[in-house]
Amino acid sequence: MAMKKLLVASLLLGSSVAQSAEQFVVDDIRFEGLQRVTLGAALLQMPVRVGDNVDDGDISGMIQSLFASGNFEDIQVFRDGNTLLVKVQERPTIASITFSGNKAIKEEQLKENLDASRIQVGESLDRTTLSKIEKGLEDFYYSVGKYNATVQAVVTPLPRNRADLKFVFTEGVSAEIQQINFIGNDVFSDDELRKKFKLQSEVSWWNFFADKKYQKQVLAGDLETLRSMYLNNGYLKYRLDATQVAISPDKKGVYITLKVDEGEQYKVKNVQLRGDLLGKTGELEALVAISSGDVYNGAEVTALEEALKRKLGELGYAYPQVNTLPDFDDDNQEVTLIVNVEPGKRIYVRNIGFSGNTSTKDEVLRREMRQMEGSWLNSRSVERGKERLSRTGFFETVDVQTVRVPGTDDQVDLQYTVKEANAGNINFGVGYGTESGISFQAGIQQDNFLGTGNRFGINAMMNDYQKNVSLEYRDPYFTLDGISLGGKVYYNEFEASDANISDYTNQSYGASLTWGFPFDELNFFEFGLGYDHNKISNTQEYYQIEKFKQIHGFDRGDNVIELDDFNWSVSWTRNNLNRGYFPTAGNHQRASFRMTIPGSDAQFFKAQYDVRQYFPLTEDHGYSLLLRGRVGYGNGYGTTDNGSDQLLPFYENYYAGGFSTLRGFRSNTVGPKAVYLDYSAGGNNPELIGSDDAAGGNAVALASMELIVPTPFASDEVRNQIRTSVFVDAGTVWDTEYDLRDSDGRYIQDYSDPSLIRASYGAALQWMSPMGPLVFSIAKPIKKYEGDDEEFFTFTIGRTF
Repeated sequence: MAMKKLLVASLLLGSSVAQSAEQFVVDDIRFEGLQRVTLGAALLQMPVRVGDNVDDGDISGMIQSLFASGNFEDIQVFRDGNTLLVKVQERPTIASITFSGNKAIKEEQLKENLDASRIQVGESLDRTTLSKIEKGLEDFYYSVGKYNATVQAVVTPLPRNRADLKFVFTEGVSAEIQQINFIGNDVFSDDELRKKFKLQSEVSWWNFFADKKYQKQVLAGDLETLRSMYLNNGYLKYRLDATQVAISPDKKGVYITLKVDEGEQYKVKNVQLRGDLLGKTGELEALVAISSGDVYNGAEVTALEEALKRKLGELGYAYPQVNTLPDFDDDNQEVTLIVNVEPGKRIYVRNIGFSGNTSTKDEVLRREMRQMEGSWLNSRSVERGKERLSRTGFFETVDVQTVRVPGTDDQVDLQYTVKEANAGNINFGVGYGTESGISFQAGIQQDNFLGTGNRFGINAMMNDYQKNVSLEYRDPYFTLDGISLGGKVYYNEFEASDANISDYTNQSYGASLTWGFPFDELNFFEFGLGYDHNKISNTQEYYQIEKFKQIHGFDRGDNVIELDDFNWSVSWTRNNLNRGYFPTAGNHQRASFRMTIPGSDAQFFKAQYDVRQYFPLTEDHGYSLLLRGRVGYGNGYGTTDNGSDQLLPFYENYYAGGFSTLRGFRSNTVGPKAVYLDYSAGGNNPELIGSDDAAGGNAVALASMELIVPTPFASDEVRNQIRTSVFVDAGTVWDTEYDLRDSDGRYIQDYSDPSLIRASYGAALQWMSPMGPLVFSIAKPIKKYEGDDEEFFTFTIGRTF
C-alpha cells in the first residue's frame, strides 16, 4: 500500500499544517475516530464530495467546516492515493456538572448561565466556551470587590469519550475601602460628600447598614448621588473629571479618588413652557412650583416634568415628551428653564383584558375598572383600577401593561395580570391559639365565593370560651351602582371566665341585614338593622353586674337575665390602602355607630373609630411605618321602667389585651376589674372586695407604632406572603360611670381614670399560609398595673394587620 500522505491539518487545538498538495480527484472519503457522530452526519458537514477536484485550499475549508460543527477537538486529513482519510478526535460528552466553593453565586444562577452557553449534561464539551465562562465569572467577582477570586473549570476524562466537568471557585474576601478622597471640592467638605455615599471607608460599630466592602455597581450609584447633590443645590455645570480606583498589592484594600469640577451656583430666572400645550396653558402652568429667584434644584425640575407627564397622561396622551433645556446667563449666574412639551397623539383604549384569574370571573375584575374601553387612555383611571383590584383582597399581586395595537398609532390594549390569593378556606379541623386555646372548626368562609366576588360563610366553631354557628352572605354589587346587600344569622354561647373575664354565661342568637352605599372611590357608607336575644346566666355577684340588674328590675338572687334588643347601625369606611392585605402605603379609616331602638330591653349606643396609616420609608416599600389607633365609647340612653338611667350592658363592654389590641398582655385582662359584694356580715351594706377579674369598661383608647421590615432569609417567591415587624403598643380601658366608693369616701380602685395607660414592645411575624393567616408575636410590657396578666408569646390563625 502506498504510504499515506499528510495533506492539511488544522492549526486549531494543537494540530499542525503539513506540506501542500497538488490537485486531484477524490474517489473516496473515509473517517477514523467517529464514535458519537455518525458517518452520514460527518459527510453532510463537509463541503467536499466524492468526484470533486480538490487542492489544499479545499481541504482547509473542509477542516474549518468540520470544526464549525462543534463536534471535534482535533482533525487531520491524509491522502491515500485518491482517497481522503479524515482522522478526528471527538469532543467528549459532558457526563456531569458540579460546583465547589461558590458562595456568592447560587447554583441555580450558574446553571442558567451554562445553559445559555450550551454547557449541559449530554452536550459536547467546548473548551473555548469554558475559557470565556471562567473569564466572565471572574469579572463578576471583580465587580463586587473580590479581586483574589479565581474560577477554574476542571475536566476529568471518563471512558467512552465522556468527561466530568467541575467548576472550582476560590472566592477569597471582598476588598475593603481604605480611603475615599476628593479633589476640587470647595463648596462641600470631604465629610459632607462622604456622608452621601453608601460605600464607606470608616464604619461605626453601631451602624449595621453601612459596609466597607467595595462594589463597582454601588460606586456607580454613589457617583450619581454625588451628581444629584450638586444639581439639587444649583451647580448645573458640575462635572466629574476623573475616577481612580487603586487596589493594594495584596488585593484586599481599595483607594478611591474622585476629581470634581463644581462650577458656579445658578438661580432660576424664570420657567417657560413651550410646545403644544393643547390649549390648557393655565392648567399646565399651575403645576409649576419653581419660582424666580430660587436656587436651581434638579429634583424639582424632574418633579415638574413628571407632573406634566401625569397631567397629559390623564388627558389621553400616553407617550408625551417633556424635556427641560437650560438657557444660561453666566454673567448673573442665572438660568432660564425652557420646558418643551410634545404631547404626541391622543391614545384610545381598544380592549381591556385580564389574565391570572383562574377562579375569579372576569366580571368581578371588570367592575373595578375606571378606565372605559373606547375612551381615551387616562393614566389615573388605569392606576385607580389597579388599586381597586388590590384592595379587594382577592389577589396577591396586580400588574397592568399598556400594549400598542399593531398597525395603529393611536390605540392600545390594557392587560391586567393578577395572582390570586387565598380569599377563603374550607375548614374541617383543629386549631390552636394562645388566646382561644384548642379550637374545633368546620365550615366554609369565602370572600370570593365561586369567583363571583361575593362573600359567603357558614361556620361552626368551638374553643375554650365560645361556641358559635353563623351563616352570612354579602353581595358587594347588588346593583350596578355598587350598592351592596348582606345578611347574617347566628347562634353563640360565650363563657366569660374562659376568656379571662369575670364569670358569666351568655347564650345569644340574632340576625342582621346591611346595605352599603359607595360615596366615591374611597368612601363607603353602610346601614344596618338587627335583632339580638341575650340570655345571661351564672353571673357573679360583683358590683358592675349587680348595678345593671338593679336598674332593670332584677333581684340580686336572679341568676338568669333575658333581653331582646333591636338595633340600627351606620358606618363610614375610607380605604386608600395600596393593597388588600399586607399593605405598605395608604390609609384606612372606619367610624361606626350602633344604637338600640327605643323600646328595646337595653337602650344603649356604641361609637368607635379605627384608623391605620402606612408610611413607606423606602422606594421599594421594603420598610414601612404603621400607625394604628382606636377610640370607642358606649353608654345607655333614656331610663328603665323603674326610672333609673340606662347603662351600657356589661356584655357589651370594651376590653384590651391580646394580639388585636395590646400585645404583651393576656387577652381581655387590661382595664377595670370586678368589685365583689360580700353580704356575709349581714345587713344591706355589703363589704366591697377588689379583685383581678376583668370586668371591662365603656370607653377604650388604643395606639400602636409598628416598623415593618424585610423578612430575613425570605426568598423572593414568598416575600409577598410573609411580614415581619417590631412594634410599640399602648392603650387604656376605663368606665365613665364607675362611682363606687368605700365607707371612707375613697375609690377602691379608680377605674374611671383614663390615664392608667399600659404599654408594651415586641416583634411580630405574619404569614399568609394555605390554611389562612398565621400570626406570631412576642412582646414585653413596658408599663403595667396590678391585676394585669402578661403574655410573652401569642399565636393566632385568621387575623392580620
